[in-house]
Amino acid sequence: MTWASSFAPLRNRNFAWYFSSRFVNTLGNMMSNIALAFAVLDISDSASALGQVLAAHMAPMVLLLLYGGVIADRFPRVAVLQFSNLASAVTQGAIALLVLTGHAEIWMLLVLAAAHGVVSGIGFPAMASVLPSLVPRTQLQPANALVSLTRNGLTVLGPSVGALLVVTVGPGWALAVDAATWLVSALLLLPITIPPREPRAETSSTLEELREGWGFFWATPWLWAVVVGFGLMNAIHSGAWNTLGPVVADDTIGRQGWGYVLSAEAIGLVLTTLVLLWVPLQRPLLYGMIGMFAFVPPMVLLGVHPSLGWLIAASFLAGVGVEVFGMGWNLAMQENIDDSMLSRAYSYDALGSFVAIPIGQVAYGPLASVVGLEELLVASGVAYAVVVALVLCSRSVRGLQRAPAPTPEPSVTSATP
Repeated sequence: MTWASSFAPLRNRNFAWYFSSRFVNTLGNMMSNIALAFAVLDISDSASALGQVLAAHMAPMVLLLLYGGVIADRFPRVAVLQFSNLASAVTQGAIALLVLTGHAEIWMLLVLAAAHGVVSGIGFPAMASVLPSLVPRTQLQPANALVSLTRNGLTVLGPSVGALLVVTVGPGWALAVDAATWLVSALLLLPITIPPREPRAETSSTLEELREGWGFFWATPWLWAVVVGFGLMNAIHSGAWNTLGPVVADDTIGRQGWGYVLSAEAIGLVLTTLVLLWVPLQRPLLYGMIGMFAFVPPMVLLGVHPSLGWLIAASFLAGVGVEVFGMGWNLAMQENIDDSMLSRAYSYDALGSFVAIPIGQVAYGPLASVVGLEELLVASGVAYAVVVALVLCSRSVRGLQRAPAPTPEPSVTSATP
């Protein structure tokens, strides 16, 4: 790819507005996580309360993902996104108002977090599946890379900006800024104009459409193989890396050192995104799943030799592998699944991925006390590698190619007498 072709999607009016909306929305999300955490701790000073509020958001989101997929395949996706963003602005604004006025109680935050989880579950499949309708097929890779660049870059900057707001003006104002970003994000979607999809031959019930989505999911080997694999991989990663990682770091490389390790992963994500703006990814799932092997060394090192330098290097490479997979997965989904089924496919993908995360978070603490930190982390690295290898045993995963761009139909001119 050339420099011009890498940034060509931004010259597309629809994508440019969508990109702007995602940028604003992602910045707000990155700030809100740390702001909400400190708002809860200011009220209760309880880690259990914080966990309850976070779970109150995650649970309804996971439960409604499949319904969100049906909604996004049935109605205009941009309109679904706008509704989700506006509803999120209301819920986050209500939390901000309660915190700023000093009236916030944990039960109120639980209710509003659950409401936000509901609208997030409805909006996520539309957000994931709308991109192919905004750019030509030939621009899908650079378009995905530009969105990833925004997300990965703000992963580094967003929490710092959120922390600065929390320290200077308090968590309530930081949450108010997040609510404003949801509103601005919805407004930025207004100029997008997408031709309506062809009407369906017959109207199906929600249950029938869910069954249709499940039938497609199970009949597509590369799709369910990767999703099932990531269900296991995410359980391992969330337990070994996200839960036990800070525990090990506290006794070895220190909290600041752990921050450097996580930052190295984010830098790997960003730099790989820049590379993927120019380098075509022809075998998306093969290269993507090979990239996921890069998460094995950090887990093993964390158990046997938690040295800061080695962990930083391994975490950087893990970020590289994760971004290669992320690009490969989006291309595989967007190029090989019909638009009428894409949102439901993304919803089954998200359900399989998200539902496993709390399992690892809950199970790894007790497991570590029984078998030991080092042993559990090494076993986790080995298990992770085995799951990746099993997914790669699927011929449909290894052999999936980039789908060719559709050939435009030749224009027909009428003959003159």
